[in-house]
Amino acid sequence: MARVAHAHQEHEGEDLVEAARHTLTDSGEQWTGMRQSVFEELARHEKPASAYDIADNLSQSRGKRVAPNSVYRILDLFVRTNLAKRIESANAYLVNTHPGCRHDCIFLICDDCGKALHIDDDRVTGALRTAGSDAGFSDVRPVVELRGLCEECAN
Repeated sequence: MARVAHAHQEHEGEDLVEAARHTLTDSGEQWTGMRQSVFEELARHEKPASAYDIADNLSQSRGKRVAPNSVYRILDLFVRTNLAKRIESANAYLVNTHPGCRHDCIFLICDDCGKALHIDDDRVTGALRTAGSDAGFSDVRPVVELRGLCEECAN
């Protein structure tokens, strides 16, 4: 089955931070120093990171304790404003490299190394939204996670 892709621009480095800042401020939120630090720390991770991972790393780099609860609040804000995606089964987060694009992700998670990537398939997630609506639910948000072995771990 072919995937239905979106036309969106992937960002990295300073361009990603700037795109995130614009997305957050356009949503009516403030881009604070702490929010920037959390975003930059999350962006450094190639694999999903927990709030505790981020808090520990920020505590070390700042030389003072950063509370995981504060990081959780910021990560929740990032998910609401499309700056990050939450891997539900791992209670961990990935930076969204195209923060201006809204869509439902299908996550592929490696059971061996923990790597996660996402694909976009609007037919699958659209069908899930329709099924939820047909069952009388509103504000349906598909959460699709597929677990297995990535190509590197399978070989």
